[in-house]
Amino acid sequence: MEERKNKIFGLLGKNIEYSFSRGYFTKKFDKLGLENHKYVNFDLENIAEFPALVKARGKNLIGMNVTIPFKEEVIKYLDKLDKTAKKIGAVNTIKFTKRGNLKGYNSDIVGFEKSLLPLINDGHKRALILGTGGASKAIAYALKKNGIKFKFVSRNPMKKKEISYHDLTEKVLHKYQIIINSTPVGTSPNIDKYPDIPYQFLTKNHLLYDLIYNPEITAFLAKGRDKGADIKNGFEMLQLQAEESWNIWNNS
Repeated sequence: MEERKNKIFGLLGKNIEYSFSRGYFTKKFDKLGLENHKYVNFDLENIAEFPALVKARGKNLIGMNVTIPFKEEVIKYLDKLDKTAKKIGAVNTIKFTKRGNLKGYNSDIVGFEKSLLPLINDGHKRALILGTGGASKAIAYALKKNGIKFKFVSRNPMKKKEISYHDLTEKVLHKYQIIINSTPVGTSPNIDKYPDIPYQFLTKNHLLYDLIYNPEITAFLAKGRDKGADIKNGFEMLQLQAEESWNIWNNS
């Protein structure tokens, strides 16, 4: 099989002009002197457009990152899943093999785990995950792996581990001292928005983690900080998962 001369990488998502990934990898390629590497945004309205995109780009495609809202929807178009991605049920990294196969991975788990664990203390035994989309699945997997019990908070709870925002009483927030926002609520330009939780019950014992990185301090994090809680945004997670994606694409 001939070596692919022009190597194309990209981000698959919807309304992703703001994205972190293109700037990050463009700088990385420049720093490493990889002139034949290019990272582009594949901004699709519908995941049904994915096969045509792959066909049009041909053998130059090496890898993709996947973001909202396609982390679960893209799975049906892949030939194979890494065992961790299979367990999670969501993909954020795709590798295009030289044989033309598409294999799905999840590097969110690595990014989230490495960025969260240094903040955990003995009091952090339970977590609330706001949202039930693709990103929330990797978070749940990481928490379970590290012995942290969790519940999903959903506007329309349907499964056993899901509760509604209306269920978030003072007692619940006292019990669950890690709160992770995996929803897009509060992302720029809608920086005045925040998840509908009872912030008045937060304390200095809480840890608030927001997957959003733009703005740097979301309204969700600011409200937690006002109550003395520890806070962290998703920027380091993004960097760590990007590097893990790079490792996946470059391991034969």
